[in-house]
Amino acid sequence: MSIFPRPDKPHAVCLPFPAQGHITPMLKLAILLHHRAFYITFVNTEYNHRRLQKSGAAGSNSPDFHFKTIPDGLPQADSDTTQHIPSLFNSLKENGLAPFRQLLVKLNSSPEAEGIPPVTCTVSDAIMSFAVAAADEIGVPSVCFRTTNACSFLCNKNLRVLMQKGLIPLKDSSYLSNGFLDTTVDCIPGLKNIRLREFPTFIRTTDINDPMLNFILGETERTSKASAIIFNTFDKLEAEVLNALSPLCPPIYAIGPVHLFIDQLPENSLKFIRGNLWKEETECLEWLNPKKRNSVVYVNFGSITVLTPQQLVEFAWGLANSKKNFVWIIRSDIVVGDSANLPSEFVEETKERGLIASWCPQEQVLNHPSIGVFLTHCGWNSTIESMSCGVPMICWPFFADQFINCRFSCTEWGVGLEIDNNVDRVEVEKIVRELIDGEKGKKMKNKAVEWMKKAKGATEINGSSHLNFDKFVEVLLSKKNNNMMA
Repeated sequence: MSIFPRPDKPHAVCLPFPAQGHITPMLKLAILLHHRAFYITFVNTEYNHRRLQKSGAAGSNSPDFHFKTIPDGLPQADSDTTQHIPSLFNSLKENGLAPFRQLLVKLNSSPEAEGIPPVTCTVSDAIMSFAVAAADEIGVPSVCFRTTNACSFLCNKNLRVLMQKGLIPLKDSSYLSNGFLDTTVDCIPGLKNIRLREFPTFIRTTDINDPMLNFILGETERTSKASAIIFNTFDKLEAEVLNALSPLCPPIYAIGPVHLFIDQLPENSLKFIRGNLWKEETECLEWLNPKKRNSVVYVNFGSITVLTPQQLVEFAWGLANSKKNFVWIIRSDIVVGDSANLPSEFVEETKERGLIASWCPQEQVLNHPSIGVFLTHCGWNSTIESMSCGVPMICWPFFADQFINCRFSCTEWGVGLEIDNNVDRVEVEKIVRELIDGEKGKKMKNKAVEWMKKAKGATEINGSSHLNFDKFVEVLLSKKNNNMMA
């Protein structure tokens, strides 16, 4: 008998996909589960764990919230950049299961497991489906956390329908530019008048064996074998989509926005743990303090988007010519194959009304009263955080699900205005001025504030997300949790 008996409490092993936009919501979910008395093992890749240590974000002072690592299968590197996403997808698909399974076994049965409760469930990113297989092998429920929204998952669930109709793969590369992507798809319940260009970008291939397309097809199908799927969204935001998904999936729970739950936690919780892969530059908050209400443009294209040197320059002069104050987050790796060099004339002209940083505490920035509009790549974290703060968006989608996020933001939710992919300084200037000073901007601001109130209402006691999260936790804690279909 061990001198360190294993505690009788639930133990969730949380596994995010190793990119910033996936780590952030998974860490928040882990903190929420910890607050509900779960022991947490949070699993990063070795590469990202080193980056978290470098940024000062790794670690926890709690005896029942631990960080562990697994290899990602890629050659070792010591850079401070996002890894090549397709390579990461493929490597984890081929190499992720064995080390994750080994970790689960180690947590359950090795001498190191003394004093640690047995694993009772896994909570993995919905594109890390090997975790579902690993959980099944050790006989515990598996939950998939879809860190993007529900509408992008519904698109993925219907990719084979597009194949059956001969819409994908594309006949040849001319279909990328001949207007074919504007074809309307009207055969998917829950999605009205959606165009092919608004589906995740993995459909833009002429190869039926395209690795990225087949990766998404496989991950979507394997996710549906999980015990449950949770979404970082809320019922009123995606009601029709969630209703369409329900008969196609295991039990689904809309529990977002998760960051609003974190705001409600007491000071003695783990709410201040951060998972930033870059060091945050908080000086921007002081810079914002004296600025007028709704007067500043916040520009951030996330952790993966890359620009050409010409696009960087066009955005720069569009901001400069608007004559508006701005905070612009420019990662060191944001320009394709080059350093992010801004024209010296631009730097000189905007030095009194512009601030450039490499990373920032985005939620705090968006919550600042001086922020009037968010120029964004439409990643889901950025989209739902912006709506939760009542900030309208200028949308410039780049990759994956960002195009469907852009479409819903602009068309369904009324909080965004899309900017052309071929960035032009005149258009940037015009849209910035319109959304800061114009009537369209005022209407969008009012709409964003309406969604902010609905988002906060969803996470309050008796709100839809609060009730869904309660139910989700109750099922996880149930003695019958090996059958979450109950």
